[in-house]
Amino acid sequence: MRVQPSCKDGSVQSGASSPARSVPMADEQGLPLPQRYGAILVVALGITLAVLDSAIANVALPTIARHLRASPAGSIWIINAYQLAITISLLPLASLGDRIGYRRVYLSGLILFTVASLGCALAHSLPMLALARVIQGFGAAGIMSVNTALVRMIYPPDHLGRGISINAMVVAISSAVGPTVASAVLAVASWPWLFAINVPIGIAAVIGGFRALPRNKPHNSPYDYLSAVMNAFVFGLLIFAVDGLGHGEHRSYVIAEFVAAAVIGYFFVRRQLTQPAPLLPVDLLRIPVFSLSIGTSICSFAAQMLAFVSLPFMLQETLGFSQVQTGLLMTPWPFVIIFAAPLAGILSDRYSAGILGGIGLIVMTCGLLLLATLGAHHEPFDIAWRMALCGAGFGLFQSPNNRAMLSSAPRERSGGASGMLSTARLTGQTLGAALVALIFGVAPQHGPTIALYVAVGFSIVAAIVSMMRVVQRGTPASA
Repeated sequence: MRVQPSCKDGSVQSGASSPARSVPMADEQGLPLPQRYGAILVVALGITLAVLDSAIANVALPTIARHLRASPAGSIWIINAYQLAITISLLPLASLGDRIGYRRVYLSGLILFTVASLGCALAHSLPMLALARVIQGFGAAGIMSVNTALVRMIYPPDHLGRGISINAMVVAISSAVGPTVASAVLAVASWPWLFAINVPIGIAAVIGGFRALPRNKPHNSPYDYLSAVMNAFVFGLLIFAVDGLGHGEHRSYVIAEFVAAAVIGYFFVRRQLTQPAPLLPVDLLRIPVFSLSIGTSICSFAAQMLAFVSLPFMLQETLGFSQVQTGLLMTPWPFVIIFAAPLAGILSDRYSAGILGGIGLIVMTCGLLLLATLGAHHEPFDIAWRMALCGAGFGLFQSPNNRAMLSSAPRERSGGASGMLSTARLTGQTLGAALVALIFGVAPQHGPTIALYVAVGFSIVAAIVSMMRVVQRGTPASA
């Protein structure tokens, strides 16, 4: 029996061991096909859990609040605790993945998420549930921070767009079926089962991950703990400030939070400029294609969230549709992404992400403008095809944009690129939601229409920034 050299973490691979039992080591050509399928399945399961759990909790919030005898304002922390934990820990965990390996961070996050899901199911009070949701958010951040870095390890470069499109498709499906899953579970069981169903799925994903996920070569540079703390304060204060601005918090508190975030952020960025592999990837932001892709992502997700939050109010309060009808009318948007994302992934392996993203965002802009100009009397089909147009445009943009972001970064900095990808998405979503709250507070009567016009503006800016990547020279072909 011929014994192979040991891996970086000390494990030994044997030439006589079966492929299912061997731990794959990533190289420039990705994993061989049998292992590739298993690895991408594990990544898809993890993303499904993280995204689906957020959608389920949103729908079930009133039910949970009544059972725990919590006020509506207090129950919001069931959502905020999860999102806050994810946002402040994405970049630190992505940086940690570059150092100790993406596989370890991903599996640790998956284990933590699964255990915290059991804690959520067993919680009997709002503080207990909020604490479990914080832990669950840190686990979800471990999954989200390195999932696209793992995709880069799993797929060869000429098929990277297809791998990224699978992630986009999984996110779209999870977002689309979230309300349906929550309603189905609550129809036959109590709310703790919304979290308990994560446990067996999480266990299966962990077992599969230990067998299939690839290892990458980590580097031994010391971890910057001070930067991790500064990152948490900067993003945490910014979230509180933006949320307070949207919900009418006292102006002095909001200003103080913005000032504190700016001061800490200044010293945080200065510190990053002196690091060889910074936690906040300022080195990657110097790459024009990478920074333009980040800008495109923030603007596009802000536009999407502006529409997602404001459209239910327009459909119900202005056009007179019921809650059930509203859900059905909004379904074409994520549903079309399921088909558009794989097509965009294949195209992104051949054509410029700047052009594909620009075309997709122009299509999305047209859909948003058509929704904003809806009259008082429209048939459901007139609304549904406009939603589908938005989804087609967004699906065409997302996979090529993510591919450009990853492929423009050095391979050893895939963790930092993956973390920034998720951070840009969350930043755009947070900004969009806060702007809707602010618009509704200033102009409640015409709030939904104004919010959609603002979404059109963000989408136009995103399209322009995307097209700017076409003129860049000396960048990868995918950019």
